[in-house]
Amino acid sequence: PRKPKRKFAATRRLLIKGKLLKKAASMLVAESQEKELEKERVVNESVPPLKLSGLSAQELQELCKDLQKKLDVADETRYDMQIKVNKNENEQIVSLKQKIIELKGMKKPSLKRVKKTTDDMLGACTDATKLKKADFKANLKTVKKEDDKKEEVTDWRKNVEALSGMEGRKKLFNAGQ
Repeated sequence: PRKPKRKFAATRRLLIKGKLLKKAASMLVAESQEKELEKERVVNESVPPLKLSGLSAQELQELCKDLQKKLDVADETRYDMQIKVNKNENEQIVSLKQKIIELKGMKKPSLKRVKKTTDDMLGACTDATKLKKADFKANLKTVKKEDDKKEEVTDWRKNVEALSGMEGRKKLFNAGQ
C-alpha cells in the first residue's frame, strides 16, 4: 500500500530549506579548515623547517644546490605525468571518434509516412482518449478565389496610332484626371 505524499506548508518548507543551507554552509567551512590542516601537515612532513642561522656561505650554497636538484626532480616527474595525461587523452579522443564513425555507419530504417487526423495527434500528445473532439476547421475563414481580370488583347499598333499627336496626349491627360 502506497502512502500519499505529505505536503508541507510554504513557511515550513522555507524553514527546512534555511536550516539545510545553514548546515551545508557550516559543513563547507569545516571541510575547508580540515583541508587546510591536512595541507599544512603534509608540507611539514615532507619539508623540514629550514635553519639558516649559523650556516656559512659554502653551506648555504650547498643547500641551494640540493634544493635545486630536488626542484629538477619534481619538474621531471611533473613533465612525465603531463605527457602521460596528454597521451591518455589523445587515445580516448581517437577511440571516441571511432565510436562516432561506427554509429554514423549504421543505417537508420526508412520512416513510413503516417496520416493522422488532428484529433488523433492531439490525443497522442495529451494521452487522453476521452477528450471531446475539437473541430479545428470550424473557425477557419473560407477564401474565395478571384478570377484574374483578363485584359483584352488588342493590336498595339492601333493603340500607338490613337495616342500619337496632340489628341492622344489630350486623351492621356483626361484619363489621368
